[in-house]
Amino acid sequence: MRDKEVAIAELEAAKALFNQKLEQSVEEKFNLESKLVLAKQDALELAVQVEKLAEIAFQQATSHILEDAKLKVSAAETAAAEAAYQIEEQILHATEGTIFSIVQQSKIAIEKALAVAESAGDQSTKAMALFTDDMNPLDDILSVQSQNIKLQNDINNLESRLIVSSNEINRLQLELEQAHQRCSAFEHQVSEAEKAFFELQESSKKAALQQEEEVKSFLEKIKKDEVQKERAASKALKVELDAIKAAIEAAKETARFQDDAYMKRCEALERSLRASEAASKTWRQRAEIAEALLMNQRSPCEENESAFYVVNGGRLDFLMDEDSQKWKLLTDGPRRDIPDWMARSLSKFPKFPPRKTDVSEAEISKFMSLDLPKLDEVWSIAKEKPKEGDILVEHVLEKEVIEKKRKALERALQRKTIKWQRTPEEIKLEPGTGTGREIVFQGFNWESWRKRWYLELAAKAADLSRSGITAVWLPPPTESVAPQGYMPSDLYNLNSEYGSEEELKHCIVEMHNQDLLALGDVVLNHRCAHKQSPNGIWNIFGGKLAWGPEAIVCDDPNFQGHGNPSSGDIFHAAPNIDHSQDFVRRDIREWLNWLRNDIGFDGWRLDFVRGFAGEYVKEYIEASNPAFAIGEYWDSLAYEGGNLCYNQDAHRQRIVNWINATGGISSAFDVTTKGILHSALHNQYWRLIDPQGKPTGVMGWWPSRTVTFLENHDTGSTQGHWPFPRDKLTQGYAYILTHPGTPVIFYDHFYDFGLREIISELIESRTRAGIHCRSPVKIYHANNDGYVAQIGETLVLKLGYLDWNPFKEVHLDGSWDKFVDKGSDYQLWLRR
Repeated sequence: MRDKEVAIAELEAAKALFNQKLEQSVEEKFNLESKLVLAKQDALELAVQVEKLAEIAFQQATSHILEDAKLKVSAAETAAAEAAYQIEEQILHATEGTIFSIVQQSKIAIEKALAVAESAGDQSTKAMALFTDDMNPLDDILSVQSQNIKLQNDINNLESRLIVSSNEINRLQLELEQAHQRCSAFEHQVSEAEKAFFELQESSKKAALQQEEEVKSFLEKIKKDEVQKERAASKALKVELDAIKAAIEAAKETARFQDDAYMKRCEALERSLRASEAASKTWRQRAEIAEALLMNQRSPCEENESAFYVVNGGRLDFLMDEDSQKWKLLTDGPRRDIPDWMARSLSKFPKFPPRKTDVSEAEISKFMSLDLPKLDEVWSIAKEKPKEGDILVEHVLEKEVIEKKRKALERALQRKTIKWQRTPEEIKLEPGTGTGREIVFQGFNWESWRKRWYLELAAKAADLSRSGITAVWLPPPTESVAPQGYMPSDLYNLNSEYGSEEELKHCIVEMHNQDLLALGDVVLNHRCAHKQSPNGIWNIFGGKLAWGPEAIVCDDPNFQGHGNPSSGDIFHAAPNIDHSQDFVRRDIREWLNWLRNDIGFDGWRLDFVRGFAGEYVKEYIEASNPAFAIGEYWDSLAYEGGNLCYNQDAHRQRIVNWINATGGISSAFDVTTKGILHSALHNQYWRLIDPQGKPTGVMGWWPSRTVTFLENHDTGSTQGHWPFPRDKLTQGYAYILTHPGTPVIFYDHFYDFGLREIISELIESRTRAGIHCRSPVKIYHANNDGYVAQIGETLVLKLGYLDWNPFKEVHLDGSWDKFVDKGSDYQLWLRR
């Protein structure tokens, strides 16, 4: 009935989910149709606007061309008219001046000639008078000749000037002809311009028509694409609906098959029960008859009154008792031999008389034995192996399955109850260290960047939450030169090889929906530059945080930094950031707060904290206020002659010093415990206790700031720098998941190595026992054979081959129940 109710509940949930998806799909269909209508309207409006714009552009282009042509024609005409007018004016002025000068000169010459003639006449008269008066006229004749010569010279000059004037007139006529030729050339240009204008107008019309055709074809293509998209969307919706319907039908069919199988099982069980009840009734009737005969009473249904039956001294009651060994063996499986106490008890009862083989003797005899199975025959049933298809065997198997489901349900309810009944002390958060009850899951490995990892990890959030995990450590989110993310460049660019910024936000939202903390892997020690300096060194940073060489430590030998010396070790593969600079710390604080408030991260895993001082980590944690922070302070352990030294106090002291430098507000990975477990689980369990009786890692000195782990992306995965022994993984997880500190589970172990059920069982034991990061540890044994310790008040762990249980321990009070038994690997007990 429980399975049926669960199946009905699952079916109802599937129906509700189907209805919800159907409503969502219908709503999405309506949204798509409305979007399609809006897109069509937008396309039509766009087409109308395009046509209008084309018409306006054509009109503007043609009007501009017409205006330009008209202006050019008018300008040409004006220039031609001005040129002709100027030429005519020049010719008029030239001719008028020339003619006027010629006329004036002619008048002057004529006047001079007349004057000369008058003077000559006067002189001739005077000469005649003189001649007549007996005077000598020779001088007068010479003077007249000289004047005639002068007059001749004047006439020659006038003729030369007239020739020059005629030449000037000819030149002006040539210029006039050239002006006429220019006018004709301008007219030709005007005609050519008009012709070009008409050709341009025709080509513009053709281009407009062609553009209109292209717009129409583009709109037709858009319409066809929209129709195809609508068909594809409807087809996809139909396929999805068919798939959902098929899934619902398959679920219904499965539920029907389950109901049929369940009914058949119930019917078979009822038949077997009825058969057993009938057999029991028959045996009880026979027993009553036998007891009545033994008490010298006659059976009312017996015809032969001389027959006397004897029962086997209580053997029937033993066989038919519901708590008998036979019933237990039939329901629980294979049988064992008859115990001594039963053999002794059976030997006390009288035996049956020997069965009479002769009929005549049997009729004469007072005794008649019941036809009961012999003792060997009864116990031979117990030795038979269960047969396939046997109803009772199937019932037993079904009972086991139901019992497992019941236990799983009890565990889930226990987890929920513990979650609901958290005390204020359990949910109190301390800066950088959480509540003390965190269980961290490293949600990636060295090769995770090859997939769309954020989407793949988001789908596992519900499973991780059900397993009891409380925080997930995500990979480095920033853009990086190396695909794994540990060579960051532009800190504000979250589009990495693991996915886009939106996919990262979706992954974090899924974690929060399942009550999981999202821890971001931030690299603060170094950063890769975007540009080279003038001397070819990569030390110019880009992006929002555009730093220069002043942000790099000066003792970094490869990148010529101008900052102060480093406060830690140098990471040689990329420029080491100078955290002593105020602007660097301000930018990092703002970036961490942006990751916390805008992106949604709840805490940090701090990479390579050996590279800068712990006081800067303290400042960054106080500024960003994370729920949890883990520093990676990875240092080498002490070895001697190739073997691990027992005393690792110096190693764990260095990690404790770094935690102390942060003001105790950051945790750190317990590298010491990891290194010790490598050797301790190979029959050297004495390494797990120090001379003061405490655990030998950082866990023994500062458990509330300890983060224990077996492997990570560096030590394991495809890098394999320091892998944990594969055959000791279950023992290692049994140790860190039951001891104080904050345990970390590696992705590969949980999903790829087949340890999911084992780890979930250990997480459940930690939760049931109430183990937290400050739980006390009392170690009872730690030698070559094994390790035994009590953690808190309600849990005991045993590792190795040591023959031990809580009842053998004198100093261990209370009643204890074994919760997990993995033989020589580990065993767990919980206080009742």
